[in-house]
Amino acid sequence: MRAAAGAFDSVVYRLHPLLSGRFSPARFDDTFELAPEDVELLLEGARWAPSAGNSQPWAFIVGRRGDDVHRRLVTQLAGSSAVWAGDASLLVANLAHVYVAGTDWNHSEFSRYDLGQAVAHMTVQAQAMGLFVRQFRAFDRAGIADSFGVPPHWEVTTMSAVGRAAAGSRRARERRVRRDLLWPPAVQ
Repeated sequence: MRAAAGAFDSVVYRLHPLLSGRFSPARFDDTFELAPEDVELLLEGARWAPSAGNSQPWAFIVGRRGDDVHRRLVTQLAGSSAVWAGDASLLVANLAHVYVAGTDWNHSEFSRYDLGQAVAHMTVQAQAMGLFVRQFRAFDRAGIADSFGVPPHWEVTTMSAVGRAAAGSRRARERRVRRDLLWPPAVQ
């Protein structure tokens, strides 16, 4: 069951505006340029995310619109994301460190979860800066790994587009009702 975004109750009103105001733009303002110090601040937000054993198993390939990294990332976008992602001020390929050196683990069972937290922290930091982040998976993972020399113990997992939302780019969204978030499912 889903509830429309307009179906507010007292809990939604108490939710922090950085969370309740977050959305994934359908389009980005292609005239807005993100300053280098703003990129550093976004990465700092990700750096402070929690991780298993403080392993911080994430890395980012960061391209500002107009630079070579951004152009190379755009060439790896699938058709569905190429329509809008290239207009973002910043494209970020999100990498998970799936093999942990110095351990007997073949891979880190937590790395993707930890990367998700780092990207979530970056998303909240962007929101605090008046920016928006759209996270997506419509791109060629192997193409990015090859183009940027990502070693096999790292995984290109997702991408994020960051910038100002273009006018009219807010799409209607629905959220599952809270009771559907609990396990076991509630008896109707």
